[in-house]
Amino acid sequence: MQKQGMSIHKLIRIVTLAPVLAAVSLTLLRFAPQGVYRGAGDYLLALLWLTVFPLLAYPLQPLFPRYRDKGREGQRKLAIVMAVTGYIGGTVCSLITRACAGLRLVYLEYLLSGCLIFVFNRLLHVRASGHACGVAGPVAYLMWFFGLRALWGLAVLALVYWASLKMRRHTLPELVWGTALPVAAMAGALALSGLL
Repeated sequence: MQKQGMSIHKLIRIVTLAPVLAAVSLTLLRFAPQGVYRGAGDYLLALLWLTVFPLLAYPLQPLFPRYRDKGREGQRKLAIVMAVTGYIGGTVCSLITRACAGLRLVYLEYLLSGCLIFVFNRLLHVRASGHACGVAGPVAYLMWFFGLRALWGLAVLALVYWASLKMRRHTLPELVWGTALPVAAMAGALALSGLL
């Protein structure tokens, strides 16, 4: 007998998708003491690059023959392509427009996280959870900007672990790798941010 409705595990995974958490965390950054945005334009561009671009995969899937008839897997792969496009576009845009150092740091953290996920999953064949990465990345930069006030993000990450394990979407090592990569990316972004 099939269950009716949506399980709490699936709901957790939906509301913690990377573009959703990007929108939430980018909005929270409007209150960062360091001043991440120069104005509404920087904030809206960040939403465009880090939230809208990845979400465009869903309506655009039918337009790309390579992804059109691949169902959910095609959507997922196109979403990765669109997300990385947004990460590159955002990083380049932040450099061209001379965005605040904090915003450049955020874009760079996303870009390095995307690169690390690609290297681990495709080149090293070590499966790292993209979902955990999409949660741990914002938690890492929110903790950088807000300190201990952003510790609640670890509870969100714990919920993602719980839901993913219950739904058998990931193993614990995959979730740990997916968490470790954006933390490493954040360290790399901090090291590189002084050079940009």
